[in-house]
Amino acid sequence: MVSVDDIDALLPQTQCTRCGYHGCRPYAQAISDSAAAINQCPPGGAATIAALAHLTRHAAVALNPVNGVEGPPLVARIDEEACIGCAKCLPPCPVDAIIGAQKQMHTVLLGLCTGCELCIAPCPVDCITMVPRADLAESPAAPSSADNRTRFEAHNSRTTLRARRRAELVKAAKKAARAL
Repeated sequence: MVSVDDIDALLPQTQCTRCGYHGCRPYAQAISDSAAAINQCPPGGAATIAALAHLTRHAAVALNPVNGVEGPPLVARIDEEACIGCAKCLPPCPVDAIIGAQKQMHTVLLGLCTGCELCIAPCPVDCITMVPRADLAESPAAPSSADNRTRFEAHNSRTTLRARRRAELVKAAKKAARAL
């Protein structure tokens, strides 16, 4: 029996959601449950499909074009002159590879960026572009799948805790307002 952990271990952990799931682990669960095909991961491409086919004993098929196309590893790049410091790129980054503060220029930590592209859409000034990692002269090596998974889990834990605390504050405020 192939476990979700076994499937998840083969995925690149970019957490890009292009597979149609909110991260690699949910996609691995869907494959395990026979609810998703093994060919929905553009960042993993043919190599990941082949590994998943071998593991699950399914036929290796081409990447589903609905999910995207295979390409070189990418990293986000912020045009520092155009960045207005809106901070809208920070929350969608699944591995916290973008740093900055409100009304300050933001930057991408290239050694952490998974190339997921989730930071592009929320940027109101279109100052974020994706560039091939190999095109950058001093780009550090791409983060490992294990590091990506760890950073994604830490990001999710922090945002879940923040949401829980916010909900508790709202609940307390409503209770206090009713007591008046």
